[in-house]
Amino acid sequence: MTEPVPTRTHALTEEASAGESGGESTGTVVVAGLANLGIAIAKLVGGLVSHSSAMLSEAAHSLADTITEVLLFVALKRGTRAPDARHPVGYGRETYFWALLACLATFTLGAGFSFYQGVQTIVEGEEQGDPLIAYVVLGVSFLLEGASWLKAVRQVRGSARRWGTTWRRYLAETTDTTVKAVTFEDSAALVGLVLAALGLFLEQVTGDPVWDGLAAILIGVLLLVVAGALARTNVSLLIGQSVPRTVEDQLRAEITALDQVVDVPVLMTSVIGPGQLIVSAKVDFADDATVADVERASDEAERRLVALHSGVRYVFLDPTPGDGRARAEVHRPE
Repeated sequence: MTEPVPTRTHALTEEASAGESGGESTGTVVVAGLANLGIAIAKLVGGLVSHSSAMLSEAAHSLADTITEVLLFVALKRGTRAPDARHPVGYGRETYFWALLACLATFTLGAGFSFYQGVQTIVEGEEQGDPLIAYVVLGVSFLLEGASWLKAVRQVRGSARRWGTTWRRYLAETTDTTVKAVTFEDSAALVGLVLAALGLFLEQVTGDPVWDGLAAILIGVLLLVVAGALARTNVSLLIGQSVPRTVEDQLRAEITALDQVVDVPVLMTSVIGPGQLIVSAKVDFADDATVADVERASDEAERRLVALHSGVRYVFLDPTPGDGRARAEVHRPE
């Protein structure tokens, strides 16, 4: 397929040059998963030695992140299967199903355990242990999480720069939710480590375990926010999200610019996987357009739309003005 001109493309369709992007996404997920597994074990040891509920919450956080990376890896592999007779537009949306399960893992295991630990510590208190190992674990974890976070950020910034947009807009609009999940979760992990260290320090200084319990609850809130944001994105894509209005306007303009085309009264898009979409439109052709004119214009429309956005996988054009008369005939009152 023809590569789109970078300044005219969009984060929702750029991932469609998918060989390169898919491999990069897989690498990001694998690095994050391995880092989280080692960190979860270290945090668990540190939490048990220091008797810190915030550290144990962080251990649950990292374990949830590890499960998340496994599910995201499955999402990347299963979502790239080729179309078949029962799934003619492919398996791209399955990516969002597995990514949604990953959000649920973060919500139930990470946030749920953090809330439980925090409330229990505030209500019942805790015996203080040696915080030295916990501080060492937090420091090493911050370095490992930071390395994973930097890899994800480099991918996001590189993709945003390559396609002429900002990294914030890329994260907000990209359909590659695996990279978005890793970036969000690694960012939350770094903030969670700071909260755990702060709670541990305040408990050590004041002798009051409430600070440690409060830190655990804040970590739970942080995980809840991240899981909710990612779940909302994946649900929207799973049920068939359209591309932004600016992209639809570009697609409509390409079709309208064709010879014999008078207007495009209806244009619908639907994302069918990371960087993949279907374009459907009702096209009002000139009254003197022949069948051959319509066929040529339809072929040219598909070529233009694929050239404009390589994420376009299917183009369906209906050569009717879309004035609602067909619907009125079907639903005519008796």
